[in-house]
Amino acid sequence: MSDSMDLAELTDSAASASEQTGPRTARDLEAVYDIPVTVSAVLGKATMQVSQLLKLGRGAVVELDRKLGEAIDIYVNNRLVARGEVVMVDDNRLGVTMTEIVKGDRPG
Repeated sequence: MSDSMDLAELTDSAASASEQTGPRTARDLEAVYDIPVTVSAVLGKATMQVSQLLKLGRGAVVELDRKLGEAIDIYVNNRLVARGEVVMVDDNRLGVTMTEIVKGDRPG
């Protein structure tokens, strides 16, 4: 590949390479199945000054930037991948159900 190849040529090249290998299957991904990832569910965020933070005590309420019933963000390895809702799994455990997959641009 030459240094003067433009984005269109690069895209065409990738597309033709993809056509040659055919569609990806679950078997193609077996090598990465055992790699651990960190999944985080973020209910919301708040910004405050350190002086405000130091005044917080037991029972204090920190207001978040989300409304009740609004979807929460689901991150995998610090990358937003989906939105979802909090659900009760057992009598005392919480879980998250995905309601929307977030398709974003990949860096790089």
